Order: sequence, then C-alpha cells, then structure tokens
Amino acid sequence: MRKLKNNELNRLTVEEFKNTNKTPLIVVLDNIRSLNNVGSVFRTSDAFLIEKIYLCGITATPPNKEIHKTALGATDSVEWEYVEETLTAINKLKKEGVQVLAIEQAENSTKLNEFMPVENQRYAVVLGNEVKGVHQKVVNASDKCIEIPQFGTKHSLNISVTTGVVLWDLFAKIKNLDS
Repeated sequence: MRKLKNNELNRLTVEEFKNTNKTPLIVVLDNIRSLNNVGSVFRTSDAFLIEKIYLCGITATPPNKEIHKTALGATDSVEWEYVEETLTAINKLKKEGVQVLAIEQAENSTKLNEFMPVENQRYAVVLGNEVKGVHQKVVNASDKCIEIPQFGTKHSLNISVTTGVVLWDLFAKIKNLDS
C-alpha cells in the first residue's frame, strides 16, 4: 500500500468547485470565538461541497491569517457571508424553505444517527459558541435540534470535531438518497 501524492488526488480547482453542484447543506456559525475553529469549518465544508457558510455575531471573517492556517485556502472555494445577528440568517434561510437544524443538546432532540434527511430538502446546521453552545433564541427558532450521541465522561465535542461528524453524516445520507 502506497500513500497517494497530492497530484494523484484529482481535487477540484477553486473554479471547478464554485461551478459544481453542491450538497444541499448550509453551515451557520453562531458566535464562534476561535479563528482556528472557523478555519476548520471552512476546510470541512470544502471537503463535503457545502453550499455556503454564514458567519454570525462575533465569528471572525476572512481574510485572516489565523483562519487561513486551518482553512488552507477553503475561504476561496466555499461561499460565505457575514450576518451580524444569527436570527437574521436563520429567518432568511427559513423563508427560502431551508430546514434549520441546531446542533445542540436539548429536550426532545433527535440523535444524529436517527435523523434522516428528506430528498430535495435543503438544510442548515447551526453550530454554537465553544462555551455557551447555540444561543437559546436560535434553538427556539430552529426546526429541530440534532444531538451527537456521546458515551464518555465529557458532555461536548469541539466545534471543529462536531462539524466534521455532522457534515460527514448528513453528506453520506444525502448522497445515499441521490443514488
């Protein structure tokens, strides 16, 4: 077994990425304080052909060298927009028919492994602040709360890990619907 070289990976160019059909997923970052986490979300969003990222509240925006360290250029490929109030972004998305999923531990949440996307439905996943999570007003405005089942002693995952788990799971389920 031999590791592949970068030039053997057949990756899209930025222009090809922008012109390709996207996964019907949007990411909303609700007051993320770590620039490394923001960069990581961009990189993961690039990997799974995410439509767009909304950067809300205190979430930093590109260009920024700290974001770039972990994004590795994904700020050029993934469409993004800054919106001061997370609720403004949520309300806009809901008017467009997007189902909003807060990724949060909440009463009556749905376990990620039990959630099944519906064909031809666009989804937005809302990821919250590293300490406070998704703001309660945003949880209230969401259509559903999705929770990653956890079995150890800790009660949460880092936002970059959460993003990877959630986007991969939804991407795989959506692609399975398409086939």
